Amino acid sequence: MKKAELSALMDSLGIAPSKKLGQNFLIDDNFLDSIIRIADVKPDDKVIEVGPGFGALTERLLKTGASVAAIEFDRKLAAWLRLTYANRGLCLIEGDACKIDVAGIYGADTPFRLISNLPYSAGTVIVANMLALKTPPSEMFIMLQKEVGMRFAAKEDTDEYGALTVRIQAMYQVELVKMAPPQMFYPRPEVDSCILRLTLRKDALGREHFRNLTRLVRASFAHRRKKMLKQAASMFDMDQVRSAMVSLGIDPDIRAEKVTVKQFIRMAEMLGGEK
Repeated sequence: MKKAELSALMDSLGIAPSKKLGQNFLIDDNFLDSIIRIADVKPDDKVIEVGPGFGALTERLLKTGASVAAIEFDRKLAAWLRLTYANRGLCLIEGDACKIDVAGIYGADTPFRLISNLPYSAGTVIVANMLALKTPPSEMFIMLQKEVGMRFAAKEDTDEYGALTVRIQAMYQVELVKMAPPQMFYPRPEVDSCILRLTLRKDALGREHFRNLTRLVRASFAHRRKKMLKQAASMFDMDQVRSAMVSLGIDPDIRAEKVTVKQFIRMAEMLGGEK
């Protein structure tokens, strides 16, 4: 759908893009086609799309033959989607993707893929929630603000590297697929966007170790200028933390941003529960 067509449709429905909801609709047909091609969606895939908007990506996902469940928060958009995609096989869920029980859509143990142009306002929360699922997505093929995407893909000892970086990379291999300039959207955002492919690691942490990792990194990155040992000791026994660091060859005086994802993973596996 071209910009003029989309603008006319929105006017006819009395809909205006919401900055609060982070609504920036992808309107470049070639770019949309490339998403489906690169994502390599198969007929037997089970896909969740968050923020379908006017269905530009939804339409293409349905044409692959995949099962598609779309979560839309905007009441007017949900009504339009319900009418437009009636009898097309779309499972439309109206509500807040940050609060919906995503695991219940296909079943708690059923593998699924998240393929979405995520709302700018909620993308980080949505991805973080996916990490906590009993069965996380087998793959996330997502559009995000470039700044957020860089945090997901960051390396240690950089400004972008933080607690969320470690949590994501402990579970997923992160690949920056391509950039999306502002002119591909309506309305144009003030920032660049990017597409990331997050592929679930075969050696992804189990639930208990992931909970340990989450507690560890949140404490360790709470104050970036402070030493990691003292901060981690707010959540775990200090002697246990020190012992784990020494056994892994980590200087106890180090700051968290210099510790690699692999080192954080090993520490999470070595540490017990909360003190």
